[in-house]
Amino acid sequence: MAGTSAREIRPLRFGVVAPVTTDLPAWRDQLRVLADSGYSTILMPDVPQWQPAPGPALAVAATITGLRVGTWVYASPVRPAWITAWEAHSLSVLTEGRFEMGIGTGRPGIADQLRELGLPATPAGRRLSQVREVVAALRDLDGPDRHTPVVMAVGGPKAQALAAEVADTVTFVMPQIETRAETQQRVEQFENRRGVELALHVPVVGDSVAAFMAGPDTDAAAVRAADSLAFLPSDPSAAAEEIQRRREEIGFSYFVVGAEAAGALAPVVAELAGR
Repeated sequence: MAGTSAREIRPLRFGVVAPVTTDLPAWRDQLRVLADSGYSTILMPDVPQWQPAPGPALAVAATITGLRVGTWVYASPVRPAWITAWEAHSLSVLTEGRFEMGIGTGRPGIADQLRELGLPATPAGRRLSQVREVVAALRDLDGPDRHTPVVMAVGGPKAQALAAEVADTVTFVMPQIETRAETQQRVEQFENRRGVELALHVPVVGDSVAAFMAGPDTDAAAVRAADSLAFLPSDPSAAAEEIQRRREEIGFSYFVVGAEAAGALAPVVAELAGR
């Protein structure tokens, strides 16, 4: 069970999914602003052909700021397991330990994407095996003196069981209109026997829906009306109260938002980061 006793409550940290969707000078300026706002991690999605590949983009981001960088998240079927692990290990070395590898089995519609890329169709069960292979290869490459943190995006019980075994951080893949009570039940059913960090993917802040974090047909009003944890209010005081409630009641301590909302939440992050 997740458990959220006082001694188990982790310090809060905040990540931003910040893909290159503008010209490069504007993106660089955006990263510098984020670095001055209390955010801990710059994150990059793994969406072939929509924006630059995550590895090179994160290597550049790591030279612009002193923040941590990470994938949110690698799709296991898109490249061979050892290649993903090699890139992750290399980023960990080149950033001097500031990289965290987020990985999952792929976004909704991954089968169509694989066909478009000319890659073999991968059954769902095999995709999860690929995640295990990536983590195992990463541990081999890291050796005894390095530990690249692994963030797993999980849905069903098999993925949750693997995350409970090998991940450092877990984020739950859930319907964006799933209610608070349903999400809390989902977390409570996760056998968090090693006390891994729980991360919350928040694609909707106020009326803003983050690119690459939600589908194009996402209805912000419907997400808010469902009392879904995929939503945070844009009002700083209300957002701060809600973030602390989610940590205390459910155990989430790592909150990930889109770059579009990062400015609105900056006062909250500055107040709460590290608490």
